[in-house]
Amino acid sequence: MKTLLALIVFVLTASAADVSGTWKAAIETPNGPMETTFKFQVDGSKLTGSTSNQFMGDTAISDGKVDGDNLTFVVNASFNGNDFKLNYKAKVTGNEMKLTLEIPGRDQPIEMTAKRAS
Repeated sequence: MKTLLALIVFVLTASAADVSGTWKAAIETPNGPMETTFKFQVDGSKLTGSTSNQFMGDTAISDGKVDGDNLTFVVNASFNGNDFKLNYKAKVTGNEMKLTLEIPGRDQPIEMTAKRAS
């Protein structure tokens, strides 16, 4: 029984994407390109870390989850005195990650691609 349980845990852990480390993404804005750096740590299915860019500085990730090659996490942000949650979803393929950012009050999500920093 212990062997079966250990095997199940190994399979579930082995199938999770290895996203630990630093990733960089850039998007075009009306004011020019904006680069965001993601620093991830993974513990089983729990995702923690931070994001940073020129508008918000370093901001902690919360509610992070890893499910196979899929990630979800939230960044609690403050901009011009307004607090809001940035909801991220991502799909990892090797050293590339496609992210979708949903911002409250904005109809269209923002799509970006991050690459693992070397």
